[in-house]
This record gives sequence, C-alpha cells and structure tokens, in this order.
Amino acid sequence: MRRADRLFLIIHALRGRRTALPARNLAETLGVSLRTVYRDVADLQLSGVPIEGEAGVGYVLRKGADIPPLMFTADELESLVVGTRFVRAFAGDKLAAGAQAALLKIEAVLPPELRERAARTRIYAPVWRDRGKADFAARIDSLHAAIEARHVLRMDYSDEAGNASTREIEPLCLAFWGGKWTLGAWCRLREGFRNFRPDRIVLCTASGECFDDRPGRNLDAYLQAVGGSYSGLE
Repeated sequence: MRRADRLFLIIHALRGRRTALPARNLAETLGVSLRTVYRDVADLQLSGVPIEGEAGVGYVLRKGADIPPLMFTADELESLVVGTRFVRAFAGDKLAAGAQAALLKIEAVLPPELRERAARTRIYAPVWRDRGKADFAARIDSLHAAIEARHVLRMDYSDEAGNASTREIEPLCLAFWGGKWTLGAWCRLREGFRNFRPDRIVLCTASGECFDDRPGRNLDAYLQAVGGSYSGLE
C-alpha cells in the first residue's frame, strides 16, 4: 500500500469516533507495523491534521474535524459489511484488501448507531488460509491481473475426467458460484468460448502477448454466448 493511501485511511478510520482507536488496530487493518503507524500519525500531526492521543493509548480526531455521515440505511450498510466479509473469505488477497479498505472508509464516517449495527451483523464468512487456500487466493489474484491487462495465458489443464491438455487462452472474466470459481475465456485451441475451473489449472504462465478487444471474442460476446448459464465448462 502506498504511503499516501495509508495516511488517507488513517484519517478516515479516526473520523466520527468518540473513543480512541488503538494503534494496534490501525496496524492490523493496514497490514503494517506499529512503528509505521506511529510514524504516519506523527507526520499527520506535524502537517496540521488535528489528531490527539499517543502511542499505547490510541488516537482520535479533535472534535469538529468530522465530515457529514454517508446516508446509508441499516439494511444497505449490512449488505456492504456482509459483501466485504465474503470477498475477504473467497476472493484473492488484492480484492480482499480493497474491500476491507473501502469498508473502513465507509464505517469511519457513519453515525454511531449505524456503526454499531454494522458491528452486530450475524452473517459471517470466516477467513481460513492454509497453504492450499493461500495458493488459490494468489491464483485468483494472478488471473484477475491477467484479465485486467489482457495477457494471453498458457496453461496446463486437467478437466473433470482427468484428461490433460495444454491451452492458450484469452481470459475475459471470473465468476464465483458460492463454492467454486470459473474463468471465462476464449480458448485458442478450441476456437471458442470456454469456462475453466481455476482449481484444475496445473500450471499457468503469461505468454508475453496481449490480446485485443475483438468483436465476436470479447467479454460482450462471451456473455451473450453463455446467456447467463455459463455452459461449456471444461
């Protein structure tokens, strides 16, 4: 995370709070050390941001430094909290971090009663990362990055029956089915759209080539071809 982003998130985390926020909580949320939090808060104080408190006690923004609260209903806020928990549990680490940072900004400017409602929601998606889960999260991140950059991928793939093949694909989108992910792509071997299970990818590397957004084999054409059913799973 860039330092500028950290400073922005620290200010948002402190806005609207009535009690001091411990530095350790900030460090855990931002994924940095306590020393980094102490240094960032000191820099913000020197630059004129009205932060009060000290290391070992916690920090608050001086009264009058708040901004108007966002106008979310309780149900809207609960949906955001639950959605963030599911992203953290099932998406890659990059999306999970982004969701957590977004929720921190939202909660920071909420009135106390809505912030308490967010904390009370009883729908959970526990985050469990053993070695296999961590590797899979990294794979989702790499596939997502390839989609964004339009990188052609070469992969060794094993279908449901255990048949192995080597493919060259143009990745278009990821879909989560409440337990399994699929990767929608244009398969150059089959010369058509196919859906691949990331957990069946044996090896995946970028070819060094980028593909163009061509009519007939781009995301719009893929979505039209699958018709919402996502058929053609390899």
